[in-house]
Amino acid sequence: MLEFYPQIKWVHIICVLASGSLFAMRGLLTQFGYTNAAQWMPLRWLSYAIDTSLLTAALMLVSILPSALFANGWLTTKLVLLVFYVVFATLALKRARTPRARRGFLIAALATFIYMLGVARMHHPLGWLHGWIA
Repeated sequence: MLEFYPQIKWVHIICVLASGSLFAMRGLLTQFGYTNAAQWMPLRWLSYAIDTSLLTAALMLVSILPSALFANGWLTTKLVLLVFYVVFATLALKRARTPRARRGFLIAALATFIYMLGVARMHHPLGWLHGWIA
């Protein structure tokens, strides 16, 4: 399966960008009062399909290089950040009680997503801050 690593990696990257873009769109719809549109079933199913493909590609990448999961601090950092991102995103789209709280969680989710992109791009737990701090 090692020979398919580049293709699997590209599928993973495309799914990351699609998932983040769809979340941002749904979050903005929620912020502008179009909660029903943000929760529209086809959008939710599209989100599930993209996220399932994303997770499948990630698991395939980990299975190709199984020792890399905890040997590299940046992968562990991405997994921890993913948990925070999912919690923030859930609160931003439907679980938070007030519009202000939903806005705060949307900002937190998007900031976490951008930080995860930096961690993945730099291959370092500090992500975008790697060159400035360390």
